[in-house]
Amino acid sequence: MAPTASRRSAGEREFAMRDADFRIIANAIYDHAGIVIGDHKKELVYSRLARRLRQLGLADFTAYLARLGGPDGDSERNHLINALTTNHTNFFREPHHFDYIKDVLVPHWKTRAAKTGDKTLKVWSAGSSTGEEPYTLAMTLDAALKGDPGWKWKILATDIDTNVLQHCREGSYPSSAISGIPKGYRSYCERDRREGVDRFVMSQALKSRLVFNRLNLHASWPIKNKFDAIFCRNVTIYFDGPAKQRLIERFVSMLKPDACLFLGHSESLLGGKVDMTPVGRTIYAFRGGAHDV
Repeated sequence: MAPTASRRSAGEREFAMRDADFRIIANAIYDHAGIVIGDHKKELVYSRLARRLRQLGLADFTAYLARLGGPDGDSERNHLINALTTNHTNFFREPHHFDYIKDVLVPHWKTRAAKTGDKTLKVWSAGSSTGEEPYTLAMTLDAALKGDPGWKWKILATDIDTNVLQHCREGSYPSSAISGIPKGYRSYCERDRREGVDRFVMSQALKSRLVFNRLNLHASWPIKNKFDAIFCRNVTIYFDGPAKQRLIERFVSMLKPDACLFLGHSESLLGGKVDMTPVGRTIYAFRGGAHDV
């Protein structure tokens, strides 16, 4: 019996995606966000965007590309970014970074404040994903500064994915995630009181320290003040060499002279053109910086 129109033979795709369609999509995400998508990710692109085509009621990728290039293109590019970016993180990931803040940077900031009288701090979590990183930063800073009144500090948490930013704002996580938070910090976690929900939420005290904004690292940055520390971990791995170099140089331009830049475990500044030196595992400071490293 011949297959009907509603039945597809084994291995047949629901939507036709030509190699040319894939290249247009890969070029679109590169031009918009600087993210490189190689040929080996064709199946990933297909599987993630197939959901979007179903949602839109489109017949094929030709129709989807027409939408990308049409009057709804700007909005659709945001959906494209949300679909194709990967968000994998957890609390206190790469814990040596937070130990460095607690053991080196906070004492330096206190010494600096004693000299200048300035007790303001600004930290940036660039690529904040679902929020575990900025909330870990907030727990670390709050605990380390709690006994020294008068500090005014904020954490800017940015991501290009609007879906994960909403998750950040809610600050709600499954109860299993608390295992990654050291016991001394669990007082910042509150049980979600909604009936039948096995989750916890971050305390309002922490949430009040965070500012969440959508930001495309590949585009302009509406940021004026410089930072005492910037975290951009496991983000540059998605960029090619020139885009990565430009991004690092822009980060460096946003750092105070005694600030630090934190990268992911597989990233480094080796071979770069910026005047920073490693002061710990994937932690970088300006050469001759003021704090004792």
